[in-house]
Amino acid sequence: MIRWWTSALQLTELFVSTVVHLLYGLYIFSTALAGDLSQVMNEWFFKANVNGVVKEEETKEILTATATAATETSVDDLPPIVLVHGIFGFGKGKLGGLSYFAGAEEKDERVLVPDLGSLTSIYDRARELFYYLKGGQVDYGEEHSKAYGHSQFGRTYEQGHYPEWDEDHPIHFVGHSAGAQVVRVLQQMLADKAFNGYESTSDKWVLSITSLSGAFNGTTRTYLDGMQPEDWRNMKPICLLQFCRLGTIIYDWLDIPWLKAYYNFGFDHFNMSWKKIGIFGLIDCLLGNAGPFASGDWILPDLTIQGSMQLNCHLQTFPDTYYFSYATKRTRRIFGIKVPSSIFGIHPLLFIRVLQMSQWRHPPDVSPPYKGYRDEDWQDNDGALNTISMTHPHIPVEHPSQFVGHDSECQPLQPGIWLVIALSISLYWIEPPLPT
Repeated sequence: MIRWWTSALQLTELFVSTVVHLLYGLYIFSTALAGDLSQVMNEWFFKANVNGVVKEEETKEILTATATAATETSVDDLPPIVLVHGIFGFGKGKLGGLSYFAGAEEKDERVLVPDLGSLTSIYDRARELFYYLKGGQVDYGEEHSKAYGHSQFGRTYEQGHYPEWDEDHPIHFVGHSAGAQVVRVLQQMLADKAFNGYESTSDKWVLSITSLSGAFNGTTRTYLDGMQPEDWRNMKPICLLQFCRLGTIIYDWLDIPWLKAYYNFGFDHFNMSWKKIGIFGLIDCLLGNAGPFASGDWILPDLTIQGSMQLNCHLQTFPDTYYFSYATKRTRRIFGIKVPSSIFGIHPLLFIRVLQMSQWRHPPDVSPPYKGYRDEDWQDNDGALNTISMTHPHIPVEHPSQFVGHDSECQPLQPGIWLVIALSISLYWIEPPLPT
């Protein structure tokens, strides 16, 4: 009777979680479409007015261009800032007029927001980010590509967004959630000279890394959504991530050009289009015999505690780079129990996730992910990541860090150490801007 009741609760939880995520996805997509339609209508209705002031606008453009040329700043004076999105994220030009980073890229032309694979592995995304900046065809590496069963080469950037990038022209990186780990992997690749044809790369190409709710040490959210604690590379037979897997495979197989131009999960190098694998290839992917989910070359395994530990074993904190970390949470302790910090101050769809993570217990019949693991250390969270994971890399090796309560505490700035700022908010559930 107890087992039946537990199973019923788990199925109910799965149903609610699936509906919540589906509705939110539709909400984001429909908001983007509404924004695009609104813009088209505005352009159509006000076309006559625009034509009437062409000469005035042209005069303004000439004056603006002249002023810009007179005050142009060299690349040495103003390093670009590259904003790297997290899981299910998107870059500039995707999802219509929506902005993952609240329009930051519209404030300055030297703020870059690359569109990386939203579900591809940390490794693959780091490779994509390099070629997005330098230009050329994405090279995932021969050894890696053979090991995970995908093409060695991906999309081509005819013109890099910052081709002069080198040690004399370093970059500021800002990573949200999994994006922070992507930047760390990229910096390690630069230090290891891991890009063919680029023998002069080094860790000094990165001036600073700022993490916004960074996924440094994994998250228990992955297990709640379906990754197996005892086998972190695979999913449970019935779980939220299985629905995600099926939907992603079908989306890529259909390969509808305008839809993928609008939003892309980033698995083009796995060649799952119906044009290449046909109906039998689709069945093979759905059964889990082929594709990224079969090989484990996607982002969720990297976000488990064990997967993050495996990544962290090879990643350094470099002495000449400035590191900043903003750790967030939406929980508090009441009568010795961790609960969401507010009923009305948290998005209702996010409230359930915060509650689930605050009550997480590692299965007693499964070996803990690392020596010294305690459930209570992982209870504070923001609905997507555990706060302990966001502060700085510390599993399996502790990296240098300093918790900062006020700006004056970190002056003068010191490179080679993670400066950690704690915030009682969530940066995960990003509200899209209203159509304009």
